[in-house]
Amino acid sequence: MTLFSRYVFRQVANAFVIILVTLTTIVWLATALKQLDLIISQGQGFVLFLKMTVLSLPGLMALIAPNAMLMASLYTLDRMNGDSELIVMTAAGAPVWRIGAPFVVLAAMVCVVILICNLWVMPASMRALRALITQVRTDVISQVLQPGRFSSTEPGLTFHIRDRSPTGDLLGLLVHDERDDKLVMSYLAARGRIISNDDGAYLVMFDGHVHRYEVNDPSKGVQIVAFDQYVLNISDLSPKDTSSKELRPRERYLSELLNPDPKLLKNKGASGQLRTELHDRFSTPFYPLLFAFLAVAVLGHARTTRESRWAQILVAAGIAVGLRVSGLTASNLLTLSAAATPLVYLIPIGAIIVAALVAHVRMSPELRSKLSLQLKFVPDNIKFWTGRGIVAK
Repeated sequence: MTLFSRYVFRQVANAFVIILVTLTTIVWLATALKQLDLIISQGQGFVLFLKMTVLSLPGLMALIAPNAMLMASLYTLDRMNGDSELIVMTAAGAPVWRIGAPFVVLAAMVCVVILICNLWVMPASMRALRALITQVRTDVISQVLQPGRFSSTEPGLTFHIRDRSPTGDLLGLLVHDERDDKLVMSYLAARGRIISNDDGAYLVMFDGHVHRYEVNDPSKGVQIVAFDQYVLNISDLSPKDTSSKELRPRERYLSELLNPDPKLLKNKGASGQLRTELHDRFSTPFYPLLFAFLAVAVLGHARTTRESRWAQILVAAGIAVGLRVSGLTASNLLTLSAAATPLVYLIPIGAIIVAALVAHVRMSPELRSKLSLQLKFVPDNIKFWTGRGIVAK
């Protein structure tokens, strides 16, 4: 890179990092607030809370990075034009690609990072996040059974204890399970105790009752069974829906998307979701490059500092939004039919080619003034406008 190119690269890279960190922090805080209920209602430690929120950052950053690239490019080009840097470079004979090359280089680097994140980092982080969530749901001892509070590891499953004894026993225990749409179970016990071994964790309840109610047959009423001792397996408190135990498409590695389990493909819509996730991981890295070319095509040419560029900025932002929405629409179509696969790649790649051509064509000087027309069509006026050959009378 030349000295000027390194200067421009530093400017746009600094803006990109600041915007990316700012937007990611805002989205991270919004995500963290959703997880805050996990801390308050289920007694989680702050370290585990941070782990859960940090593990969601790779996916967030991969989603935000293209938008940050667009905003950084527009901001840097507008600032350089306002400081007359674009005007000076254009007057010195620098083509638009001398100015736009640093933007393209940075965008290419961002594309590579997003691709690496999509293929390896994000699936690993999503699996680790899933493991932590499973730990939260199954570690009833320290995270769910809080004295005097109704806590839930998932919708339909509620725990409550009145107090803990000095020996660790649970006093005044209530477990309400309505995860099954057809059957509602409630366990009430005077005392309970947690027992863990290699086979899992068990809740042993003493001196209580089991309330059983069949939703589809209300004529039976509530069936009550008294017990002296009852053992409840609490090592697996995940939803009874077996589909929730399957890894989601975003949690699968590239090899699993390319060669999915034949049993998984039998599920309705599974093949379409896996196909969409596979092509999204390869197509989304093109968008930072697209937005960089778009910014250079719209704002890469020098304009007078008296001319407002807000209209051009809004045009660039509108085109970027339209292209991104078109890409998401193509992804949705891909879920329904594999015939939409070329469209997922055609939208960003085609837009990159068009933006590059527009930027290149606009490098040619424009014939804009009446003076230029006079010089072209009225040769006699050349002497007047150049100040030569004027005869005093």
